[in-house]
Amino acid sequence: MSYRHHVKGLSTAQLRARRKRLGQDMPDVAASVRGALQQQLRRCGNPGCRCHKGELHGPYTYLAFRTGTRTRLVYIPAVLAREVRRCVTMTGRILETLEKISIINLELIARGELS
Repeated sequence: MSYRHHVKGLSTAQLRARRKRLGQDMPDVAASVRGALQQQLRRCGNPGCRCHKGELHGPYTYLAFRTGTRTRLVYIPAVLAREVRRCVTMTGRILETLEKISIINLELIARGELS
């Protein structure tokens, strides 16, 4: 059963209580990072290097994110990779929570009882 379908069976008081709880359980939005982490192997510019014979350097961690129509990559140093991964995961949780709050608010609007 979808979340949207599930909220239809709840009372207005239950919806408001769930919305309040979701808002209180929201992760720290100030630490959010939108994007996806990926690992890449790279070839350097040194023509005599082993990477030009197929043994690439890496893996290196990059954060991929969209700006307009372009996808950009930002190198993430190994010492920051764990923290950035935590922030990216937290951002996913934030977006899921906002989606649930929005579904509740849409149901309350449909009932004429948003506040």
